[in-house]
Order: sequence, then C-alpha cells, then structure tokens
Amino acid sequence: MSQDTTDTPEPGRRDFLGLVTTTGVAAGACACAVPFVQSLEPQDSASAHLPVDVDISKLAPGQQMTAVWQGKPVFILRRTPEDLKALQDAKLVADLRDPDSSIVQQPDYARNWHRSLVPEYGVYVGVCTHLGCVPAYEAATGSPNGGRYNCPCHGSKFDLAGRVRKGVPAPYNLPVPPHVMTSATTLRLGENPQGKSFDFSSIVQI
Repeated sequence: MSQDTTDTPEPGRRDFLGLVTTTGVAAGACACAVPFVQSLEPQDSASAHLPVDVDISKLAPGQQMTAVWQGKPVFILRRTPEDLKALQDAKLVADLRDPDSSIVQQPDYARNWHRSLVPEYGVYVGVCTHLGCVPAYEAATGSPNGGRYNCPCHGSKFDLAGRVRKGVPAPYNLPVPPHVMTSATTLRLGENPQGKSFDFSSIVQI
C-alpha cells in the first residue's frame, strides 16, 4: 500500500507561519494607511494656511466638487437657477433653524440668502456641525424644496446654502470659508475679497 508522503507542518509550526503571515499583512496595511490618514490631517507648517486656488472651469450646473483647505473638505457647488429659486422658497425658509445666518458661521459678505460671494457658487466646509461627519450632496431631481445635504451619521439635513434644517441634531449652519473669485474660472479659498476681512477662527463651531 502506498503512503502519502506530502509533508504537513506540525501544528506548532503551522500556527507560527500563520502568525507571521497575518502580521506581515497587517503591517503592510498599516504602512499604506498611515500616509493616507496623515494626508487628511492639518499640517502645522505655514504652507497649510496659504490660500488655495481651485479651477472651477469644468464644474457644470448642478455639479459639486470637493477641495481641501487647511486639511478640511470644502464643497464647491455650482447651483442651478432652480436651486437658487428653491433657496428663497418661503416653505423652505420657514423650516430652517438659522435662515438669516445670524450666527457667525460665515463672513459678513456671505450673510445673504445664498451664503456665498456669488449666488451661482455655494462654498462651505463639508463638516457637519453635530459630530463632524461629512454630509452627502443630493441633487434636487425635481423636488420642490430643491437639493440638500444629508449627514449619514445622525440624519442632519442642510439646504444648498449650507443652512441647517429644524429638528435635526446639528445646531448650526455649515461654515463658509473666506473665498474670492480671482477670475471667472478660479475660486480662491482662504482669501477675502478686496476691502473685506474675516478670520475663519471666529466662527462659532466647526
């Protein structure tokens, strides 16, 4: 009778090899994850606080892009005429916690119904004022109340001017960073328009 001569590692050796393999995979995953996580953290260098120019030439109406400024995600939304009309709808305004932006979550030049320098472009830090989650953009798709931002964590909702709805956990509107249009296709984050001043650290909460 023939016998199977295939070598099988003893239990102790097999366990050891499994541990080495698992450790190697875990170490590799950590090595990849660390640079990614570090890239999201604010840098201490002066360069992290410099203005950031964003090319918006390819941003179509109804589309959003995300830039990074001071380590924070900044939503830049090109609002449609329908979006702008919806932002002024009396029913929507009545359902907002701070419709007139009376709480300092934006520069004075963004204390208007569209909460931005130019009505067509919404600019806000994409961090929910409840627990710091990143809200998701939801286009209008025929809704009479327009599009909105939904926080996936605890259900906070904001309109397309970053204004928080009533009855949700988030207490404040989304912060608006200093910004200026340096040309028709370039938005600069971290710089105020000429003659205006605003220190982002003066906002109530992020």
